[in-house]
Amino acid sequence: MKKHIYIYSPSSAVRDKASFRRGIKRLKALGHEVEVDEAALAKYQRFAGDDATRLAAITRAAASGADVALITRGGYGLTRILPAIDYKAVAKSIAKGTQFVGLSDFTALQTALLAKTGAITWAGPALGEDFGTLQTPDDIMAACFDDLISGQGEGAGWQLPRLPALDAIHSVAARPHNQGSTSQFLIKNAPLWGGNLAVLASLIGTPYFPKPDVIKGGILFVEDVGEHPYRVERFLTHLLHAGVLAGQKAIVLGQFSNYKLVPGYDSGFNFGAVAARLQGQVKARVLTGLPFGHVATKVMLPVGARVTLAVDSRDALIFWGHQH
Repeated sequence: MKKHIYIYSPSSAVRDKASFRRGIKRLKALGHEVEVDEAALAKYQRFAGDDATRLAAITRAAASGADVALITRGGYGLTRILPAIDYKAVAKSIAKGTQFVGLSDFTALQTALLAKTGAITWAGPALGEDFGTLQTPDDIMAACFDDLISGQGEGAGWQLPRLPALDAIHSVAARPHNQGSTSQFLIKNAPLWGGNLAVLASLIGTPYFPKPDVIKGGILFVEDVGEHPYRVERFLTHLLHAGVLAGQKAIVLGQFSNYKLVPGYDSGFNFGAVAARLQGQVKARVLTGLPFGHVATKVMLPVGARVTLAVDSRDALIFWGHQH
C-alpha cells in the first residue's frame, strides 16, 4: 500500500549520509512516496540546522499532508525549541491523518504534544538507524511499521525475561490493582506514555511534562542507550521522588543498550537489581524486556493512547486497537 512519507530532521545533524540514502531507497523500494524536507541534511554545530531551521522543518512536516512524518535520527536538539513549537498545528495535522514517528530525542516532542494537546504520536523507528542499516532492516520493526501505515496495527506482545530478583518480589503477593495471581493480570483503559528515560526526566517540572490527571493510572514505558544501570536508577529515582511513579499502574522497562558494567566494582549491581529495587518502591507492576529502544528489533507504541495491558505468566501484550 503506497503511502506518503515525509522525512525531516528536528534534532541532531545527520552524520551517516550513506544510511540516510539507504533508508530513503528502501522506503521507495517498498512503493512509498518519500518526500525529503529541504533542511533534512542541514548542519549547524551538532544540530540539523539552527533552532529556526529545525522549527521550520517541524512546521513543514505538519503541513505536508503526509501519511507519516518520520525523523532522520534522534540525538539532541528538541528540548531547545519546545517553547516555540506550534503544537496546535502539529495536533491538527495528526487529526487529519499524519502519524508522527520517532524515538530518542523525539520523546521531547511527543511528551510536550501530549501535555499541550493530548495528541497521539508513535514511538517507533528513525530513518537512518532502522531503515538505513547496512544489514536488512529488522523484520519485526519493518512489520510493525507496515502495520502502522496500513492501519492494521492493534498491539504489541513480548515475552518477559526471567530476572530472579524481580521474580522473587512478584511471587510474594499480588499488587492491589492486579486481578488474580501475580503472573496473570489485566489493566484496562490506561494511558500509555513514555519514551527515552533521560529525556523524560529532563522535562519534569516544565510545561512540557503531562499534568498528573493526564497520566494518572497510566502505563509508563522507558528505554535508554549508553546509560549504566546506576544512571538508569538515578533517573527512575528522580521520577519516583517527583511523584510521577506513584500514579502509575505499570512501569514497562524497554531496552537499555550499549553500557558496560565494571568488573569487580559493580558486584551484582546490574539492570535486574535496578528493576527489583524499583518494584520494591512502587505499587505499580514493573515489567521488563519490552522490545523497544536503541536496538534493531523494536515495536511501535502509540504515545497518549488508551491501551490494555495483559500479562499471562511470561507473556505480555499491550493492546490499543485501531487508532486511525
